[in-house]
Amino acid sequence: MTPSLHFEDLSLSRGGRRLFSGLELHLESGQACALTGANGSGKTSLLRAVAGLCAIDSGHITFGAVDPAAARSTGLHLLGHLDGLKISRTAGEELVFWTGWQGGTASAMEAAVRRLDLQRLLDLEVRRLSAGQRRRLALARLLSSPRPLWLLDEPLSP
Repeated sequence: MTPSLHFEDLSLSRGGRRLFSGLELHLESGQACALTGANGSGKTSLLRAVAGLCAIDSGHITFGAVDPAAARSTGLHLLGHLDGLKISRTAGEELVFWTGWQGGTASAMEAAVRRLDLQRLLDLEVRRLSAGQRRRLALARLLSSPRPLWLLDEPLSP
């Protein structure tokens, strides 16, 4: 079952400062939302709260009929502004590790490599990849282990 994403009267503070309050959002399967705002306005904190990594002050985050723990553990990808890649591994090793860790398949991984044109990079250490190549590798992890809900922090940044 594909989770939807709903916020009701959501409030969040960080470091004693209220970032937002009364936030409402209803997204169903196939919909997207671009979250914009100034630096420090709470965009990353909101994504972390949806992923269950930080507590909200009030309100509710729900995933339709899907249990929140299940939605977060098997139905959600969070890709932060940092790529989270281990620089001493090759791109191929990193992709194999993350695909297995997140329950993906070899065929999905191969399709992601082709789709993002990573074939010639797989034998290179991650430390040797450009910022854009690292971002494509990080996105390949998401395609390799399909989960219906993607939370992308700074998705257009290399």
